[in-house]
Formats: sequence, structure tokens, C-alpha cells
Amino acid sequence: MGDDTATLYDLRGLKCPLPVLKTRRRLKDMAAGDALLIDTNDPLAGIDIPHFCREDGHMILSSEKTADGHRFLIRKGSAA
Repeated sequence: MGDDTATLYDLRGLKCPLPVLKTRRRLKDMAAGDALLIDTNDPLAGIDIPHFCREDGHMILSSEKTADGHRFLIRKGSAA
């Protein structure tokens, strides 16, 4: 999995709701179409991050379980 232009954002160690709040803040400062790669070990992120992306108009390009959590590749939507 990967996108050569994706920025890695390590959110491991943060618990709900911080991964979503920090992801929202980071995406806000990015241009539409930019990619953000997120690593998190919050057990709720598997539900919260996809829900946040649907609500805010971002696209999850890939989602996978890692040894200690989840990894998401998100493309910023144009409306957000």
C-alpha cells in the first residue's frame, strides 16, 4: 500500500477522540487531492476514521490492520 506523495502522520499512543481530531486538523491544512497516511493503535480508529471520512467527504484509498493497530491512506476531498 502506498502513495508516493502521502504524508505519514503517526497517531500511535493517542486514544479516542484524538486520532480523528488530529486527522481533521491535519487535513484542513492540506490541499484537495493530497494524501495522508495515518498510523494509529486506538482500537476505535477502525470505526471512527472511516466514519469521519464519510462525513467530511474524504476518500479512504486503503485501510489495513497492522501489528499494533490500523493504517489508513486518505485522500482529501475537494469539499472539505
